[in-house]
Order: sequence, then structure tokens, then C-alpha cells
Amino acid sequence: MLRLPDFAGSRSNYALHNMGLLTQADGGLGCGPPDRFAVADFVLNGAAILRFLSEEGKWKAVRPVHGNPSLPRPMEMNQETVAFGGRLWWVDLTLGAVSVDPFADRPEIRFVELPSGSVLPAPARVDEADPCKVEERGLLIMEVTNRRRIGVSEGRLRYAEVTPGGPFLLSSYALDDDEGTGWKLEHQVALRRALADGGYSAQAAPQIAVLDPVDANIIYLKVGKDVVVVDMHNGNVIGGCRLQGEYISLVPCVLPPWLGSSRIPAEGKKDGMEVTDDLVSWN
Repeated sequence: MLRLPDFAGSRSNYALHNMGLLTQADGGLGCGPPDRFAVADFVLNGAAILRFLSEEGKWKAVRPVHGNPSLPRPMEMNQETVAFGGRLWWVDLTLGAVSVDPFADRPEIRFVELPSGSVLPAPARVDEADPCKVEERGLLIMEVTNRRRIGVSEGRLRYAEVTPGGPFLLSSYALDDDEGTGWKLEHQVALRRALADGGYSAQAAPQIAVLDPVDANIIYLKVGKDVVVVDMHNGNVIGGCRLQGEYISLVPCVLPPWLGSSRIPAEGKKDGMEVTDDLVSWN
């Protein structure tokens, strides 16, 4: 466990950010144990990239280059940051995703919009002094983001969403290439019927819990107090289990075969970095 140095005050500030972690092996050419890593955050709507490179051992704000197309409006990150294609992707599930290569001297910002028909109007600004309005806006954003997810599956960036009513239509898309020029619809399943056939009943739209990282046909949904596994290719439920404890979010995890015999490329204490056996608590 590597404890990163603080920046701009208390370590608790991390909870306010959407940092992502990206590793690199053999200068970006290999797929073995990583020999360097970057932790980065997209701040001030792309005015800067705040990053930590393992070889530098300190935080630095880097001015990025804005690519084409430019961001149509300020983004509000509302899911975990995704690592894919040698880049970190920050996601606004009402608009799209931006990505950068955090190792680059001048990171280029690329933007890909959500599929046609999925882009929503910018959430209305509210008076921060009115707690009721703030809570109402937060609940609206949560309702949307519970039904949407961007993740990596079978080596491609994918997007899935559930419609809020009717048959609860679950759609899955794949990014057509690493450059992020558009999405291709792959599957659509009417969930209300598929869940009923599988012995489940959904009064409200199911939540997307996680995309299967190794099988693009599989999506995990939260239906009531259960996690239900849907096979998008055949349009049916193939499994499920009861949630243990309070549900917050699920994160896909694939452990590489070399993990048990490898070491993080930073040892001891250097430039404020400290290796520790203690678990870090992010409050």
C-alpha cells in the first residue's frame, strides 16, 4: 500500500475529487507488471489536470490541450473514473466522457458524447442556500446515474442505460474505436418481461450495478435487494443473489496472473511517499 502525499491541505480532500489511477508497463508497450503509475484528476472543467507521477513523487498541476470537439458545457462527474486505452476517462452520465493521457507532457483532452438520444439538458442551477432545492437536484441526478454506467468490457469502452418507465428497456453500446468518435448499439432487452420470466418483479427502473469486465453480454443489475445477472445476447436472467449489507456501488475487478509476484515500483519513503501495510481510510 502506497500512501500518496497530501496536496492543498488535508487528505480528506480526496473525497471531493474524481481521481483515477493508470499504470504503464514497458513504456506503454507491454502488458506485464507495471513499472510506473499516474494518479490524476480533471479539475476546473479541464483548465488543469492535477496529477501524481510515480517517477516524480509529487503532485503537479498541468495545463492540458483541448482537442476536438470541445466541451459543450461544464461537466459534473458522477461515476467512478475509468482507465481504458492508455487514458483516464471522467464521466458525466448526462452528457458524455472526457479523457486524457496522464503521462503526457501536455495531455490532450478528448470528448465523446453519449449516444444520440441519451444526452440530457444541463441540470438547473439551484440556490445553494436552499437545502430543499439542493436535495431535490441531488436526488434527480442520482435517479439518472443509477440507471446508467460507462465501463470496460472485453477490451472496449461500453455504455449501458435503462429507460425509466414502460418495459424498462436496457440498451448497451460500444465505443467504435479508441479515438472515441461514436457509439454502436449492440443489444436491447425489455427488462420488465425478462425479470418476470426470471422470477423477479421491478416496480421502479432497475439500477445498473456493474458491467461484466470480461463478457460484454453480461450486465449486473440491482433489483430491490437483489443483484440480478442479465444475458444481453439471449435477453434473459441467468442468475442473481441477495445483496449483503447496505448497497452503495459495485466495482469490477480483474486480477492479473502476475499480481502475486510483483511489487509496486516505489519502496520505502521518498519525496513524501510512504509505503505502509496499513489500510488507508478515505473519509
